[in-house]
Parts: sequence; C-alpha cells; structure tokens
Amino acid sequence: MVSALLDGRALTASELAIAARITPQTASTHLGKLTEAGLLSVVRNGRHRYFRLASPTVADMIDGIVAVALQKRPRYRPLSREARALSAARICYDHLAGRLSVDLTDSFVAREYVALDDEAAEITTAGTRFFTEFGIELPTRRSTRRHVCRLCLDWTERRPHIAGGVGAAITKRYFDLGWIDRMKRSHAVIVTPLGRQGFQKIFGIDAPESGDRRKR
Repeated sequence: MVSALLDGRALTASELAIAARITPQTASTHLGKLTEAGLLSVVRNGRHRYFRLASPTVADMIDGIVAVALQKRPRYRPLSREARALSAARICYDHLAGRLSVDLTDSFVAREYVALDDEAAEITTAGTRFFTEFGIELPTRRSTRRHVCRLCLDWTERRPHIAGGVGAAITKRYFDLGWIDRMKRSHAVIVTPLGRQGFQKIFGIDAPESGDRRKR
C-alpha cells in the first residue's frame, strides 16, 4: 500500500486494498496503524477519506528501504515488465526518478546548470537562467520548508538524481509540456513522443521507452 502511494497521489482504502491484494478490513487495520505512526496522512472529501504519504521524508525513507531490499535480489532473477518501467522512469512522491532522471541530472551537470557536492546540489547562475527560460518557477528557501535542491540516490540506478523543491518544479514542467504521462496503476511514467523529441533536443538525452503504454 505504501508503494502505491509513492507517486504522491491520495488513494482510498478500497483502492489501496486492491493494490495490496488484501481485504478492505485488513487494509483498514494497517492504514490505521500507518496513520497513527505518522507515515500517512488522511485527506477528507465529503464522506470519502483518502490516504497519502505524510511528507517527502517518508517517501525518501521508503525509497531507502527498497534500495536495501534490492541489494539482496538475486542477480539472475529477470525483471518484470512493471519493474523495467519503474527503472526507466517513475515518480517518487513529487519528482522524477529512474534512469531518465539520472540521465537528466548528468546533463544538468555537464551543461553547468547544477553543481553537485556529495549529497548536496546547487543551481548555478547559468542554471537559474536556463530553468527560468524553460518555464520553471524555481522555489526559494523563503517559499518552501523543503530542501530547495538536493540529491536523491536512485534505488534502481544507484546514482543520484535531483530532488527537493527544484526536482518537483522541473517534473511538473515536464507534465505541463506533455513530455511525460502517468501509467495506469503504477508510479511509473510514460515518455510521450513529444517528450522523446524534447528531451533529445533540449538535453541531448534518448529517453527510455516504456513497455506498457496504458495511461491512467
């Protein structure tokens, strides 16, 4: 259930029960415990209750747990189609992750839009100018309580990608441009034909294609 919430959406208890392949009663019990522990928050809309991850910090924690679990995965075990799609491009709470995000981060660094230092990332003057012209309103420390720009170790690529407020703002712009779209019942994303052209033209990246093109 927690994995189903990694893309930042809010889902009902029934939807989460289906995602976890458990009964609604079992789902309700676990959701109560997760909410009480501060991992989930509840959004009410009329008679309906929706659950979502309580914060980006929780999403980072879950990503870290997955990264540790994957270290023990047998090398010979082939990846499923869903796993390949998640590895190619996915949403982690509110920012882009996967091979596409890592490649984009490498492009930002090569073009000197972003400077990296261990787990820290900083937008350069050239980067501020480019992202602004690209249509992104970059967050500032005064406008958000989150880290403005930070690195997140990608659990499938084992390399960093851009996260934080900047990562969220950039990802939103990709959606607005129609470069990426959500996949049905997954936090993997589809790179559209328009997106493949855009990522190649603007960033010099051959965006990975998804094996499952069903949209939400």
